[in-house]
Amino acid sequence: MRRRWRSFEASDGGRLTLVVTGIFLMAISPLIGALPGPGFIIVFPLGLGMTLRYSKLAKRLYVRFKRRWPKHGSWVDWGLRRASAKRRAELEKAQVAPSIDSAG
Repeated sequence: MRRRWRSFEASDGGRLTLVVTGIFLMAISPLIGALPGPGFIIVFPLGLGMTLRYSKLAKRLYVRFKRRWPKHGSWVDWGLRRASAKRRAELEKAQVAPSIDSAG
C-alpha cells in the first residue's frame, strides 16, 4: 500500500490532484468556519500543508512570505509542525541557554 502511495505522489497527475485538493480545502475552509465547531482550524492547515508539500510555486511564495513577515511565518511553521521549524526552535533554545547560565 505504501509503495502505491509513493508512486502516486511521485507522478505528475498525483501531485496535481493533491495540490488541487489542498487548494479546494483552503477555499472551503471559510464556509466550514461558519459552522459550529473547530472545522476551519482543521481544514485550512490540511489544505495549506498539502499545497506546500506538493507545489513548487506555493513553496516559493511561502518562502517570500516568511522573508517579509518572519513572525507570521514562524506561526505557520508551528501550525504545520514543520521539521525545519522544530530545528530552528531547538537551535534558538540552545543559543539562549548558555547566555542565561552565564548571567546567573
